[in-house]
Amino acid sequence: MTAMSSMLQFLSGTTPLVLDSPHSGVYYPDDFGFVCDLATLRRAEDTHVEKLYDFAASMGVAWIEALFPRSYVDVNRNLTEVDTSLFVEPWPEPVETDPAAMSKIRLGKGLIWRMTDDGVAIYDKPLTVEQVRSRIARCWQPYHAAVGQAIEAAHARHGYSIHLNCHSMPAIASSHATEFPGEAHADFVIGNRDESTSSAVLGQWLCDWLRGRGYSVSYNHPYKGVELVRRYGDPAQNRHSIQVEINRGLYMNEQTLTLTPGFERLHADLHSLVKRLLTMDPRTL
Repeated sequence: MTAMSSMLQFLSGTTPLVLDSPHSGVYYPDDFGFVCDLATLRRAEDTHVEKLYDFAASMGVAWIEALFPRSYVDVNRNLTEVDTSLFVEPWPEPVETDPAAMSKIRLGKGLIWRMTDDGVAIYDKPLTVEQVRSRIARCWQPYHAAVGQAIEAAHARHGYSIHLNCHSMPAIASSHATEFPGEAHADFVIGNRDESTSSAVLGQWLCDWLRGRGYSVSYNHPYKGVELVRRYGDPAQNRHSIQVEINRGLYMNEQTLTLTPGFERLHADLHSLVKRLLTMDPRTL
């Protein structure tokens, strides 16, 4: 299957496994209106994640990839996670009130980003409600429709689904990236929202498998997983969603965004991981 929208790539699968990359997009729409330096804004991208998993479709794994940047609209945020300070007019829809969920909004990282990971303002004038609604309709809604459809189809075929939400992270947390600025990240951070979006056994198995390959792994810190695993993970119904964060220092130069020799080893290990997951039925773990 081809993309459901020109703003994403959607390749359907035949296996129980679904992979999505919501933050690796590099197409900056003409109506974005950012005023900060593009090189600074590009540090928000999960750079080259789509290359790390470029084998997925050939293995029968469903693949969904955002082509737009996360700073334009972040599909890994709920529609209520709106930073109302961005607008020239009142936002007419419900807004987030949960203190924990509002932490990213305070950092300028809601549904529509207000500032970069380094705390640089993205806009020099307010946005309109219509501008944001357009981004939701063109990007957020088709992306979630594609992920939901892929998981539903995988579950219907096999009686279970495993969804990997694929990300990358800087080696060192930036000032406005998380609530832990300056933290040195492990090679991988595996998140399942404290074992609420996948079974505990599957989450721990993934950590152990990566450690067995020589990687350092953190579990549910500092990234627990956000909207895409929260919305689609339901382990009681054999729907397992796990966020996988990869340290960019393993495979790229974070300043030039170029791939380094470490990419090949990481690419091969991720291929082996997906191959192993395709033989695994989490109902028997």
